[in-house]
Amino acid sequence: MKIDILGKGIKITDDIVEMVEDKLSKFDRYFDDSAQAEVKMTPYQDQLKLEITFDIDRHFYRAESVAQDVRSALQAAVDILEGQFRKHKSKIKKQRKQFGYMKQYLAEEFLEDFEEESPSTISRHKKFPILAMDEEEATLQMEMLGHDFFAFLNGHTGKVNLVYKRHGDSDYGWIELDY
Repeated sequence: MKIDILGKGIKITDDIVEMVEDKLSKFDRYFDDSAQAEVKMTPYQDQLKLEITFDIDRHFYRAESVAQDVRSALQAAVDILEGQFRKHKSKIKKQRKQFGYMKQYLAEEFLEDFEEESPSTISRHKKFPILAMDEEEATLQMEMLGHDFFAFLNGHTGKVNLVYKRHGDSDYGWIELDY
């Protein structure tokens, strides 16, 4: 697995690199060599914010944690990722072709002890026209609808974009789809 460690406003020492590589090495059993991990560390108020993003064969796994020190933030983020894998184990098993890189993970006996969760179902289907607008108008539309996200046709680029409310703060995110 390739690991990129980025520090914004934080010096990345050899000890931090070693600690991150050691903690993330436990995920080697889940993924093959094509896996890429990006670890970002930034100051957040008077603490440290740590984000881990795995990119494996067009599948993304992400965890974020805030703690007083690198070790605590790293452990919390690793725990979140492991929880995500366990939670979605049954879905991953059903779609084996898409998740072929997780063969070893799926075969491990200790995970068989976890209860199978009932599969989630799509309970509602909506269809709406996608209108050309800018991100400010899309944000306003999202707020007026009371949704957490809103898809729109970017009037400048002609591509579908998405605005969304970010968790934990009052800011918004904007996703440009690349297709």
